[in-house]
Amino acid sequence: MHRQSLRPRPDWKARMEALGFDFHTIPTESDPTGLYWDESACWVFSEAEIDLLDDASVELHKMCMAAAKRIVDEKLYPLLNIPAHAVPAIEASWERQRGGREFSLYGRFDLAYGGDGYGDGMPKLLEYNADTPTSLYEASVAQWAWLEEVFPDGDQFNSIHEGLVEQWKALLRADRLLAENADRRGEWEAGRALHLTCTMPHAEDEGTLRYLQDTAIEAGLATKSIALADIGWTEEQDHLTRRSRGYFTDLEEQEIKCLFKLTPWEWLVADDFGGNLLTLTARDEIRVVEPAWKMLLSNKGLLAVLWEMYPHHPYLVEAHFDRRAFAPGSKVVAKPLLGREGANISVVTMGADGRPTTRELDVAGPYGEEGYVYQAWSPVVSARAPDARGVMRDHHAVIGSWMIGDVCRGIGIREDVSAVTRDTSRFVPHRFE
Repeated sequence: MHRQSLRPRPDWKARMEALGFDFHTIPTESDPTGLYWDESACWVFSEAEIDLLDDASVELHKMCMAAAKRIVDEKLYPLLNIPAHAVPAIEASWERQRGGREFSLYGRFDLAYGGDGYGDGMPKLLEYNADTPTSLYEASVAQWAWLEEVFPDGDQFNSIHEGLVEQWKALLRADRLLAENADRRGEWEAGRALHLTCTMPHAEDEGTLRYLQDTAIEAGLATKSIALADIGWTEEQDHLTRRSRGYFTDLEEQEIKCLFKLTPWEWLVADDFGGNLLTLTARDEIRVVEPAWKMLLSNKGLLAVLWEMYPHHPYLVEAHFDRRAFAPGSKVVAKPLLGREGANISVVTMGADGRPTTRELDVAGPYGEEGYVYQAWSPVVSARAPDARGVMRDHHAVIGSWMIGDVCRGIGIREDVSAVTRDTSRFVPHRFE
């Protein structure tokens, strides 16, 4: 594995926009140029390294499923600071999952890996983005289009698009009323739609949502996109039973029976209508993608549960809920249980009393009140090279390994000049030979 510096295509922006990739630059106050897609370099792997990443991701996914089972069986929700009112929905969703009746689309492992000669040569789990992973379109479409033009004879670990379409087809087999084709639904059956939602306006999330909608349409699903704020709540009175019935609706007053959301479960649960969503989920009156049990895997407390279940596993990094479990002198990363995009992460060296003696890094952000998990420092691979503007920098790379269903379908790579991957980190393509 190594980083290869390249000359970007002169018209790369136009080519990306022609693909529909319109968030290739995201300007910020700290970086007005806002370079997000960065083809001034690529990471190159051997076939054996790709095979290892594939195998490691599949094994980690199985371990995470076992950890979810343990959390439910032993009711470890307080360790993850999961609110009590969310537990019935989580347990009902998990029971459907165990019975093969719950649908899950995808997730993304973030891995520290540098190939042979880097550390012990094994991929290390940093976290599992199992609920609302992004950087999907760039991993699936943008970097594949780049490969075909820049390295037409090259190869890439990337069947993400095909995997998404196949997984959506599994949803259609489970619920034929979602079919766009009326013949497949049945002559007298009223159709329903897969509704897809996110917070709008948001360029990256809307781009991801459009792409996922395209893959669902390719799979044969009837779809509708809707802004999260436009979802309504309707209550009706059944005059025969004298019971009221509540349900979510779109702008055309169609009931939402199947909802893909690019908004984290913990945000929805805290919303004014979150209780309604939890109630419908617990009663199996709405299908949500990702399902409620994914709250167990998207919570960084999962890292400590995994370490307790599989101590010293080659794909894991030591992690604890109590920082005093680390030996004095240990370099430790404090991660908020519900943190996102590197926010509120701290890197410290532990003293004898479990208190930091030195503090190397603090990232600002809105998280932390929900509690922390503590993970041993596991440096990501880095390379010193010119950036897109020719300035020499250290480029720290994290591998995002995409699970579609239970299958690893490819990887994407995020880079940053900092050792912590943030929302401004660049996406850099890869290839293998």
